[in-house]
Amino acid sequence: MLGVVGVLLGAMIATCTGRLISVGLNDVRGALHLGVDEASWIGTAYNAALMFIGPFSVYLGGLLGARRVLLVCAAIFTLVSLLLPFAATLPAILVLIVLAGLTAGTFYPLTLSFVLRSLPPRYVLFGIAAYAVDIVFTTNLAHSLEAWYMDHLSWGWIFWNSAVLTPIMMVFVYFGIPWQPLPQPKEGQPKPNWRGFLYASLGFSLLYMALDQGQRLDWLHSGTIVGILACGIFLLLVTVVRRFRMPNPLINFAFLARRNTLLLGGVLIFFRFIMLSTVLIIPSYLASVKGYLPLQTGPVLLWVAVPQCLCGILAVYLLQYIDARLILCVGFALVAGACMMNAGLSSAWSGNNFWPSQLILAVGFALSFNAMVGSIVLEVLNTGALSRPIDVLTFAGFFQTVRLIGGEAGTALMQHFIPTREQFHSNILGLGVQLGLSPTSQRLLGLSGGVASRTVGSPDAMGRAAEILALQVRQQAFTLAITDAFLLIAQAAICSLLVIACMARVPMQYRQITAAPAASA
Repeated sequence: MLGVVGVLLGAMIATCTGRLISVGLNDVRGALHLGVDEASWIGTAYNAALMFIGPFSVYLGGLLGARRVLLVCAAIFTLVSLLLPFAATLPAILVLIVLAGLTAGTFYPLTLSFVLRSLPPRYVLFGIAAYAVDIVFTTNLAHSLEAWYMDHLSWGWIFWNSAVLTPIMMVFVYFGIPWQPLPQPKEGQPKPNWRGFLYASLGFSLLYMALDQGQRLDWLHSGTIVGILACGIFLLLVTVVRRFRMPNPLINFAFLARRNTLLLGGVLIFFRFIMLSTVLIIPSYLASVKGYLPLQTGPVLLWVAVPQCLCGILAVYLLQYIDARLILCVGFALVAGACMMNAGLSSAWSGNNFWPSQLILAVGFALSFNAMVGSIVLEVLNTGALSRPIDVLTFAGFFQTVRLIGGEAGTALMQHFIPTREQFHSNILGLGVQLGLSPTSQRLLGLSGGVASRTVGSPDAMGRAAEILALQVRQQAFTLAITDAFLLIAQAAICSLLVIACMARVPMQYRQITAAPAASA
């Protein structure tokens, strides 16, 4: 039980660190006097390092065992988190942030596999609920936590937060995960090799970097993006060739070639995409249109985070009696409905207007995430993979890779979609706001009268009025782009229902799993 708490705490720390860096990037940039372009590489470096170590964790876990990997990586991560606020130059920051990502990235793939192997069957559902709180609750809590640090402490706690929590995780791991001797390869079995993992990890990391920086650097119009994409694709092709020539005994791709496994990968991608409704879209609207700071945005997102604890318990309870696919469908349907509600927003909306839809999103996220993780666990249990550590590690590495690459692909799509739609709406609105048109003249006249007392002469007042009118057009265009983004999320949630409908029913459900110990007793 101590080991389970330790690995769950590790997953929470890794999630929280990534979100704190994303939310607090402007504060870090201001404290270190960095430009926007320079600071953008901080988040990219951390997440690309997470992406790199995801597939490689399969190799490390199979070669060294989970206990050794977690303890060593947690110790390095603690030290790096302590040093990061003292880094004075961008190269030093990037080196340390990459080390932080490489070490924290091992916490994810080893979490769910250890929980499944360690908990008695009747407690598996509680492990799923705790894992859901780890990921979804922490993601939406980061805004409030970062704002509190900036208001009461300092920007350094964006990193020191992890330095305080990680040693606690190490204590749980040390006393909770039993020591095991190093695995010995069986006679006649090919020796584990690290080159295939290295090629795959580097390839996926480069693809992640291209997706993360693509919108800022204008995608294929940038030589940097083209070079990164070419190298990433080449390394992945090399990985495939090496796999056919020298199969690695620490990974079993055949185990992944199952209908439900592949479809669940697609469901995970959809879930990461719909989470952008609270992670990206609502904060972007509140910051750009209403001028909210993270301290003001945080309470709005807490209306998603806090109810998920209760809704998560409900979802886990329902998993004992209802097919997980039905719960998945209800969860995604609720998310689609909440996004349709948000699609009716106007520039007059403030944070309070989102509360009803946020409550529905909280229920939808809790049901869909718990049911999705529950379906993944059922897939592992029904295949008997728990008795084969290599299959479990392969499974965990696959979903870690899908989670990061799929999530970043969705983020890149949304970051391209919103500016494109904003430009479209700005052009359409601009057709009706032209000099010489009567409505435009009347608006300018009214605005100039409003600013006349704070300007010098009529020409200055008209100039200020023209600037205000341009800002109003831009505000309306961005608001319309946000409504389009909510509609896109709703459409993605509906498409996910089609994927869920294609999933097959597994023979063993949670009612049999939780009843097994009682029956044997």
